[in-house]
Amino acid sequence: MLIPSLSIFMQSSTVLDKMADLSLEQTLGRAELREMKGIPLTTATYSIWDQVWKFKARPDDLLISTYAKAGTTWTQEIVDMIQQNGDVEKCRRATTYRRHPFLEWYIPEPSSLRYSGLELAEAMPSPRTMKTHLPVQLLPPSFWEQNCKIIYVARNPKDTLVSYYHFHRMNKAMPEPGTWEEFMEKFMTGKVLWGSWYDHVKGWWKAKDKHRILYLFYEDMKENPKQEIQKILKFLEKDLTEYVLNKILHNTSFEIMKENPMANYTKDFLGVMDHSLSPFMRKGVVSDWKNYFTVAQNKKFDEDYKKKMADTSLVFRTEL
Repeated sequence: MLIPSLSIFMQSSTVLDKMADLSLEQTLGRAELREMKGIPLTTATYSIWDQVWKFKARPDDLLISTYAKAGTTWTQEIVDMIQQNGDVEKCRRATTYRRHPFLEWYIPEPSSLRYSGLELAEAMPSPRTMKTHLPVQLLPPSFWEQNCKIIYVARNPKDTLVSYYHFHRMNKAMPEPGTWEEFMEKFMTGKVLWGSWYDHVKGWWKAKDKHRILYLFYEDMKENPKQEIQKILKFLEKDLTEYVLNKILHNTSFEIMKENPMANYTKDFLGVMDHSLSPFMRKGVVSDWKNYFTVAQNKKFDEDYKKKMADTSLVFRTEL
């Protein structure tokens, strides 16, 4: 008899096999962006938008939602460890990219890199855990209709910006970032993939009052990971022993995850992500922005932030 988590992976493997041709003769060009209702998406995602919007969520689906570079992979690993009761081997059954379908992500070609979050999700038996970077207004409506549980993680904008800049540099599947100054301007005006950080965090913050959303902060997770994992446990209605909880804490620490090939993206995007330029798991700290922002840039950013965030009760910490 197959263990459920392993059978889930095996049942999904037909879809994975189609995507797993590892000949690296072909490469992926830099993504072009196209706006859907004012939100920049990759042209590939834009081309299948109708299917994304009509995606059929199931009542027991769990969605992990974030703006890019806000601790998504970290949260995915915590959630998977909880669901697998701390079994490290089960959590290494596949890479994060394939364990949790990235709902809107679509790479049609080359065949060596082909990926469809929709296909992966549709082939996966319940209960499914998926991820998205979509802003709240672009989330397929079936998630609301099915009253799905959603974990949202928000990270302060300065560290998000720095991390997103480096991610663009090392990942050829992203648009060309330009210079640090140019990228900062694009980020502040929302002219980046998945749109405005400001609207994203505010939109999901508002939605939490009406839906089953656990809203977490990256900075809280860094400061007191045990406390935040316990919040996730409660939200998922799971009860684990202190021993298992400590095991999860250890295995989801930055130091361990950075060396885990099933979580650090060294097995996916071969020839697309250049980890020598900037590793996917780069620093995982709070306030790295101080190494990048000039005094003038910081002043300009803070003034703009105050205007854009004047209409929300959301508070972010840029240092611990």
